[in-house]
Amino acid sequence: MAGLPSWKMSSAMTEDYTNLCRALSFAARAHQGQIRKDGKTPYIAHPARVVAVLSAVFGVRDPETLAAAALHDTIEDTKTDRDELIEQFGPRVAEYVALLTKDKRKPEEERERDYLDALAAAPIEVKLCKLADAYDNLIDSTGLSAEERAKRVRKTREVLARFEPGFPAEWSHALQCVRDRLAAVERAD
Repeated sequence: MAGLPSWKMSSAMTEDYTNLCRALSFAARAHQGQIRKDGKTPYIAHPARVVAVLSAVFGVRDPETLAAAALHDTIEDTKTDRDELIEQFGPRVAEYVALLTKDKRKPEEERERDYLDALAAAPIEVKLCKLADAYDNLIDSTGLSAEERAKRVRKTREVLARFEPGFPAEWSHALQCVRDRLAAVERAD
C-alpha cells in the first residue's frame, strides 16, 4: 500500500504479539456471557480497552504486562485460577493478575483495604495495569447512575493517593492521564 512504511516484525515481536492475542482470546472465553454494568456491553470490551490504554495512551510495550492487562479480571470474575494462568502464560503474568485480584471471600471493607495495600507494594507493571483499568472504568462511567459513577471516582482517587508518593517519574504521564480523565468525569457531573 502506498504511503505505509515497510517493516518486518522480528520473530520475538511476532511471538509477543501471538501471546497477547492468546491472552485476549483466553479472556474472551473466560468472560463469555458476562456484560458490563451498563447492561449492554460484552465484558471482554473492558480488558481489550485496558490493553489499548496501556499500549496507546501510556506507551507500555512489555508483552507480559499487556497480557496481564488482558487477563486482569479473570481470576476475580471467572472460574480461572492462578495455576491455569501459570500454565498458559507463565508465572510473571499469573503473579501480575493475582496482584490485580480482590479476594472476594473477605468482607468488602477488609477486601478493599488489603487490595489497595497490595497494589501500593506491587511492581510498576501491576500499577500501570491498575491505572489503565481505572482510566477505562472512568470512560465507561458515563453510562452509569450517579451513585455508581461517584463510586468509581472515589475508588480512582484512592488508587491515585496510594500510587502518587514515589511513583517512577518515567511513568508519571500515566498518573496524569488518569487525573485528567477523573477531572473530565467530575466536570461532566
